[in-house]
Amino acid sequence: MHVDKQVSSLDPDSEYVELAAEVFGMLADATRVRIILALRSAGELSVNHIADVVDKSPAAVSQHLAKLRLARMVSTRREGTTVFYRLTDEHASDLVIDAVKQAEHVVGFTVHHKAGSSEEGRSA
Repeated sequence: MHVDKQVSSLDPDSEYVELAAEVFGMLADATRVRIILALRSAGELSVNHIADVVDKSPAAVSQHLAKLRLARMVSTRREGTTVFYRLTDEHASDLVIDAVKQAEHVVGFTVHHKAGSSEEGRSA
C-alpha cells in the first residue's frame, strides 16, 4: 500500500511556515504588542480607551487596529457610534505573553519553563 507523506503543520516544510512568519511580522511592533496586552487584560475596549492605555493617539491606534483586524487577530462590535475591539482568540495573546517571557529571560529577570520542558528542573 502506497502512503503519501503528509506534512504536519509543525514540520519545517509546512505550508504554514510563511504564514507564521507573517504573524510574527504583525506582532513585531511595540504598539501592537501593547494593544494585544491591553485587550487581553480588558477583554474589549474602544479605540479611545486603547489609545489612553497605550499612550498613542486614537488615529495611530486606529491604524494598528486596522492591521490587526486584517490579520484576523482582533474583531469588532459596534454600539451606537462606538466600535469596540477584542481579541479574536487567545493565539495572538499567547504569542505576546511568550515573547514577553522570553524578553524577561534574556535580560535575566526571571526564568520560565513550561511543564514537560527539557529545561525543567535545571537552574539557569
